[in-house]
Amino acid sequence: MKRDAKKAAFADHGRHAKDTGSPEVQVAIITQRVNDLTEHLKIHKKDEHSRRGLLMLVGKRRKLLNYLKLKNKKAYDEVVKKLGLRK
Repeated sequence: MKRDAKKAAFADHGRHAKDTGSPEVQVAIITQRVNDLTEHLKIHKKDEHSRRGLLMLVGKRRKLLNYLKLKNKKAYDEVVKKLGLRK
């Protein structure tokens, strides 16, 4: 993930200018990494190590989303809508 993409995630999803650790920002960064790994696995179909990393990231994102849903339903709905995670 490029530094510019990470800074864009901070700006788009952060609660304030220097917010790097809120669940919203973490979910946005993990989503970008998941998308990058998905593209990688389309090319390299037999890369099982990256596939495992992808599954671990998806699980981590799921846990963060569950936490956010419990603590702040409005923020959860906003993040899911912005990132297009649920249909």
